[in-house]
Amino acid sequence: MDQKIALIERAKEMDVEFIHLQFTDILGVMKNVAITIEQLEKALDNEIMFDGSSIDGFVRIEESDMYLRPDLSTFVVLPWTNYPREARLICDIYKADETPFEGCPRNTLKKVLQEAADMGYIMNVGPECEFFLFHTDEKGQPSLETHDNAGYFDLAPIDLGGNARKDMTVILKQMGFEIETSHHEVAPGQHEIDFKYADALTTADNIMTFKMVVRLIAQRHGLHATFMPKPKFGVSGSGMHINMSLETLDGKNAFYDEGDEMKLSQVAYHFLGGVMDHAKGFTAITNPTVNSYKRLVPGYEAPVLIAWSASNRSPLIRIPAKRGNSTRIELRNPDPSANPYLALAAILKAGLDGIKNKIEPPTPVTSNVYHMEEQEMKEKGIEYLPGNIYEAVQWLSKDAVIKEALGDHIYEKFVDAVLYEWTEYSRYISQWELDRYLRKF
Repeated sequence: MDQKIALIERAKEMDVEFIHLQFTDILGVMKNVAITIEQLEKALDNEIMFDGSSIDGFVRIEESDMYLRPDLSTFVVLPWTNYPREARLICDIYKADETPFEGCPRNTLKKVLQEAADMGYIMNVGPECEFFLFHTDEKGQPSLETHDNAGYFDLAPIDLGGNARKDMTVILKQMGFEIETSHHEVAPGQHEIDFKYADALTTADNIMTFKMVVRLIAQRHGLHATFMPKPKFGVSGSGMHINMSLETLDGKNAFYDEGDEMKLSQVAYHFLGGVMDHAKGFTAITNPTVNSYKRLVPGYEAPVLIAWSASNRSPLIRIPAKRGNSTRIELRNPDPSANPYLALAAILKAGLDGIKNKIEPPTPVTSNVYHMEEQEMKEKGIEYLPGNIYEAVQWLSKDAVIKEALGDHIYEKFVDAVLYEWTEYSRYISQWELDRYLRKF
């Protein structure tokens, strides 16, 4: 039976009435066009249009007609809907001439994944997404008040977010996620739910779905879930560590080599070298907001130095202990405000450049990099990540490899949006300034 016909019949059998055609804009915000079941066949024939000029960073009004092309493998019924039941399909954006739209982040990731496939590799990714749960006020607006004083791995009754987290896990499982762990994180009100690794495109889709589910279920518990990197001063921020490996087309882990002292292959070392070489260039993509850099400070488990280690968690990159098919590298600077399609595209592009040009990584560090003297850091060639989003954009502008991964359209629109935010932030009078200067001068 034709795949499209089978999907339509399945939707009707499950009493689906509405289908949400979802896509993601350049800034990582999920967008949605809802259709009825009667329009599903038209959607599967790629005939659903929308006005691209209405989406930030997409196109000018004179070239606004965009087409949604659903990925049939992403069809899922939304478990929290009863009658009428609702489902979703994740879409790629195409232009009127039937070519992929260069401003579609999903198309951007697919382009770099094809480059990897041409080199003989599939990228697998396992993310660790952290988030905060806050109380809402009497108007339903989010506060900074947490509902617990729990810490890492604490249980109820101290961890009062456990019930919300449990419901999130149940819903995600019903949507096809394989949940590996769910626990309270370091800061009060901070949580983490980890799902099993998958190929990079599926993982990026899953991150967007995950964020949608977490927010929705939190709201049903009278809470506000936020993936803002650093909502509170003096506590750890929320990261989105990226565990990744390359798989050969015959199913072997390309990072594993039994004969190496660290059990890492030359491909792994060169991939690592490329990621470190371009770390400054892609930080604007993996940490895309003004607030992102309030997390990237010493003392709160977030990396600030470009180094790698197999034995401690202070550097930018850690090599987890498991080997064989589980051999992977963990990049620790990304945060959950990042657009997952662009972040994975940029990271993969950096690693592939390392493989192509045989970029060797520096010597691994064994001590806590936060305790190193400046002179020792200089001798070891250890540099800092960008200190703010403006500095990060300057590094991005110099990195031809990462710019190529993004393409001209996304690069220009992304930079415009970030610099606009930076200018606004720079002019804003904060409460900190009022507290510090109003009476002093």
